Amino acid sequence: MTAALLGFGAVFLLALLRVPLAFAMGFVGFVALGLMRGWGPTAASAAQVVYDTGFAYTLSVVPLFILMGNFVAKAGLAHELFRAAYAFIGHVRGGLAHATVLACAGFGAICGSSIATAATMSKVAYPSMKKLGYSDYLSTGVIAAGGTLGIMIPPSTIMVIYGIVTETNIGKLFAAGVIPGLMTAAFLMAGVSWITWRDPQAGPAGERSTWPQRWAALRGIWGVLVLVIVVLGGIYGGVFTATEGAGIGAAGAFFFALARGALPPKVLLQVLVESARTTAMLFTILIAAMMFSNFINFTSMPGDLRDWITHMGLSPVMVVGAMMLIYVLLGTIMEELSMVLLTIPVFFPIVTALGFDPVWFGVLIVFVVQIGLISPPVGMNLFVLNALLDDVSLKQIFRGVWLFVLMLIGAMLLVLEWPQLALWLPGFMK
Repeated sequence: MTAALLGFGAVFLLALLRVPLAFAMGFVGFVALGLMRGWGPTAASAAQVVYDTGFAYTLSVVPLFILMGNFVAKAGLAHELFRAAYAFIGHVRGGLAHATVLACAGFGAICGSSIATAATMSKVAYPSMKKLGYSDYLSTGVIAAGGTLGIMIPPSTIMVIYGIVTETNIGKLFAAGVIPGLMTAAFLMAGVSWITWRDPQAGPAGERSTWPQRWAALRGIWGVLVLVIVVLGGIYGGVFTATEGAGIGAAGAFFFALARGALPPKVLLQVLVESARTTAMLFTILIAAMMFSNFINFTSMPGDLRDWITHMGLSPVMVVGAMMLIYVLLGTIMEELSMVLLTIPVFFPIVTALGFDPVWFGVLIVFVVQIGLISPPVGMNLFVLNALLDDVSLKQIFRGVWLFVLMLIGAMLLVLEWPQLALWLPGFMK
């Protein structure tokens, strides 16, 4: 236990010294394991981790889903999703904000990245809300929060990484995210309604669209529907694996963008380079986390914590609730993916020992990542918007996101209390 605590302390110290967390985890894990096991076995173990991660067939799902999302973004489907949502609900108070949430949900179903969803919707939705007179705090708050739907509604990069690290079925994780994702979208829209009820000028109503205009807008999103039905339907139905589904989705998105003339050679090169850069970042974090995980598993910390919790006499749900509180607090000061990978070696054995379904715990993990992405002062989505929207201050972005943080916490508590919200759909899978 002492060695593990010193390891965590060293990682946090290096993070405070502005060493990237991936390098901090990898360095501490390698050195600590070397001191305990010897340098020869540790070097061999590190090399094996790098090899296994780089050549793991299941991990190919990560770059493929990233590539799919980037192709979809270049094809302009985000604009069509926003236009379709606005055609139906743009005439109500806060309608553009509601449409933004729905468009984020739709884009998340073909993207898998929170940051990409928030960045894309800032270009698509913010100009329209600004033109109609929306307040900056509502506009940026709903875009930042809606962007988090990109990692709850499948396909989700976070779910893929969690599934690989914990050896949990990725298809079942995707299915488990559907109902919580839709429920979260409803919670965010409730937050918009609350804000516009308290401050009607924050989100004035737009013009009502005619039914012909609405049907025309729906026809524009057929590409999204086809990709979602083919990729996710095939995975859920057992027609192909998550990795095969990612390949089909990436190929379909490529041909769809190509048919629209959205992929000239220069743009195609940009998409490939950006996808490779994002993949390299994720793999670096994953390799470092696995090296640190090997060190933690070599210590007695997971077993000691499990015994300590057992002797405390807390109910299993209270134990998981305490974990979620720790995650939410850590999410305000740490990058979310690194935070999860850093703590999974400690928390996951406890969760499985208590008899909980790892699929359900995976959905809770995604919730805490969502909350961390929009929690000041280091929420990644907030700084993405601050970088893309030059005329909006960080203070306004922070102001607008707090209610949506509470909405996400409320949705997480419901899934914590009623696990079937996450486990009902996976129960139908083969």
